[in-house]
Amino acid sequence: MGQIALEGMEFFAFHGFYDEEQKIGNKYGVDLYIQTDLHAAGASDNLAQTVNYEVLYRLVAEEMAAPARLLEHLGHRVMDRILARFPHIHGVKVSVSKFNPPLGGICTRARVTLKRKRGSASADN
Repeated sequence: MGQIALEGMEFFAFHGFYDEEQKIGNKYGVDLYIQTDLHAAGASDNLAQTVNYEVLYRLVAEEMAAPARLLEHLGHRVMDRILARFPHIHGVKVSVSKFNPPLGGICTRARVTLKRKRGSASADN
């Protein structure tokens, strides 16, 4: 078993609980961690034996482009897409951050972290 990570992905998107947030937009960050068997890819040096990072990034970008009210909802959508696209993945963990959330004070970012193992409908926050 091994891990593939895409850390520090940044997107400008139109998410937020308040209508104004969905009109103005904001900067968001995503960190993605995939648990999968990396033995075949390590032995063969063949991209077809592993998870393509470009495909992972594209799936995250597509979900970030579709507005959502809650970061929790975004995280679940990302996990659903990745588990559906890559049936051999054993687990996925995603952190979604909103930079400078409108809290009425100084806060660099608000973040939710969700994880799921294949076959498990629940996630840990």
